Amino acid sequence: MNIQNEDDNSKQLVVDFGKRTVNDFAHYFQSKQINLEPGFQRHSVWSSVDRRRLIHSMVSGYPLPNIFLYKRYSRGKLIYDVIDGKQRLETIFMFLGLGRFKHHQFAARLDLGEEQGADWYSWQDIRKYFPDFRGPLESYQIQTVEVSGKLSEIILLFVRINSTGKRLTSGEKRHARFFTSRFLKEAERLVGRFQKYFLQNGILSPTQLDRMKGTELVSELLMSIHQGGIINKKTALDRAIGNDSVNGNTLSRVSREFVSTLNELRRLFPELHQTRFRRTVDYYSLFMIVWEMRKQEFVLADRRLNKVASRMLRKLSNGVDELRVQLKKAKVPKGTPQIYSDYLLTVQGDTDSSANRQRRREILAGLLFSLFDYKDDKRMFSPEQRRVIWNSDDKRNCANPKCRRPLKWDDFTIDHIVAWIKGGRTTLKNAQLMCRRCNSRKGGK
Repeated sequence: MNIQNEDDNSKQLVVDFGKRTVNDFAHYFQSKQINLEPGFQRHSVWSSVDRRRLIHSMVSGYPLPNIFLYKRYSRGKLIYDVIDGKQRLETIFMFLGLGRFKHHQFAARLDLGEEQGADWYSWQDIRKYFPDFRGPLESYQIQTVEVSGKLSEIILLFVRINSTGKRLTSGEKRHARFFTSRFLKEAERLVGRFQKYFLQNGILSPTQLDRMKGTELVSELLMSIHQGGIINKKTALDRAIGNDSVNGNTLSRVSREFVSTLNELRRLFPELHQTRFRRTVDYYSLFMIVWEMRKQEFVLADRRLNKVASRMLRKLSNGVDELRVQLKKAKVPKGTPQIYSDYLLTVQGDTDSSANRQRRREILAGLLFSLFDYKDDKRMFSPEQRRVIWNSDDKRNCANPKCRRPLKWDDFTIDHIVAWIKGGRTTLKNAQLMCRRCNSRKGGK
């Protein structure tokens, strides 16, 4: 059998065909020679039904598909990375109760020759009461394909052979190809941080999270922030992630903007789960609009306006959904606002194209931009304004009615009556004298 050292990356794939028993795989697992989760692997996606069917097939003597293994050395120890067959091996280890899978043991409905026919049996039952089935199961042989060579070729093989069964999603393919990417790792970290939010709002399902749809969505949003606006998903994402052009400092800044925007969106639209904007297509557009509004320093801290914005978004969502239902019934509703039909056109066909994303941006911008004001470019009062305000107040006391203590020239502040963060202007009409402590306590109130 040809074994290639991991440091020799000049060779193409070397392939060896063979067989391994269940006992062989169990030994590899217990001796830490088999790696179920190399960086390019996907998450577990099999259901309990899938796992029981596999055990039933093995007990019945049916053959299983090949297990593909990447053969390499690590510190002189032979290691097998699982390229294809992770779910099958996991299922076997779970059924046997090995190592970390001990708490995931399960029973399967099997026909072990009893009078009552098929019944539920665990591995403990088989070991204790059915020795005639234990031996054949432990010695059950699985065809293996052992490969060695360049890691890039191994990853390409992984993507190709996972084109059947539970096919790889675009997110899983991207993870396999770019699993060392700093950008992709940051996206996965953010998905973990906001997993509860994505699930509670129905933006992503548990299955979609397992199949890396969340990583795909967050990667898109991060890259859109980095590039300063909406991107064409199909042409930009792989190229952007693959070249690893985003340095550490830039990635940190982009990540902070993502977190701030998501928190702002969560505060602005607390009932998002009740609208169509929980769909990833619509959520992407809404997220980027909120990011743009933050970038342009819109005032987003007015609760009254925030409630109005939330109602407008629900109205748009309901209007688009109702129009879609009517069109499916071949009815053309009269008097339907143009904005509903315009938006509906952008979520049909190629929903992620630049043209459709740009049109959704225009619709949402027209809806929300006119509702909110910009923050005053000038936040601090000038020395001239400070002198005018000081000399316009004969008493020169703190404006806080609960304080009212006398102020001194070398110890006073100018307070925005309407907080700057809420759209208050840095003008003489919106200014008052205040002591430092009270101004600090007032903050953005």
